[in-house]
Amino acid sequence: MVAGENIKSRKTEIEKKIEFLESLSGKVSNRRSRRWVNDRLLMELVPPLDADEIRGLFAPPPWGDDVPLSPFCMTNVGEWDKFRNIDMDKQDSIIASLEDSCGERRSHLDADKVGVLTAWHRVDCRTRDALRRSFLSELINSYEERVRSFIKGSQDGDVLVLQVQDPFHRLLLHGVCEFYNLCSTTITQLEGSNSLKMTRICKKKVSAAELPNITLSNFLKMAKEGFW
Repeated sequence: MVAGENIKSRKTEIEKKIEFLESLSGKVSNRRSRRWVNDRLLMELVPPLDADEIRGLFAPPPWGDDVPLSPFCMTNVGEWDKFRNIDMDKQDSIIASLEDSCGERRSHLDADKVGVLTAWHRVDCRTRDALRRSFLSELINSYEERVRSFIKGSQDGDVLVLQVQDPFHRLLLHGVCEFYNLCSTTITQLEGSNSLKMTRICKKKVSAAELPNITLSNFLKMAKEGFW
């Protein structure tokens, strides 16, 4: 009962204020005064806002949605406090070591890029175009695995012989050999009435074969995805 009476008295009080302000609106001549009267009238007409309405007015946070955690918030508090409380010279040393490790990682990636691009530019232009347009990724990968195994396990003078009869496939094989700085030649060998194409692969005498960290198959895949 007391709560209901308070609400009624509050409503009555508001109605009296509104009537008083409305009566002033016709009498006040100053523009600033009329604006004040109108503002007060609106304030009396609008009921008090609840929590949800206030949250809507003051979104984003602290009243709206949750804020994504910052890196400092996600940092282990104990570890961060240890770092904050050590000597400033030691802090500088730790930061410098982290920057050096990041720089070494970047330089390593840059060296891999230079290595694979150098190997790619060794390939003949016509063969490069064939490799780009080829969708025979499994075939190229199989050639590459044989060639890389040959480079790792062979000695000077050893020869890898592959029988590849399809002319386009042989072109791709020669491209793989050029990529790894190998010498490859195709000869015809007669066996009765049949002639077989034999591709002989060996290391060059002048320069050593190279094994880029990024394989030709991965390079072509990244190129097709727009990485290069």
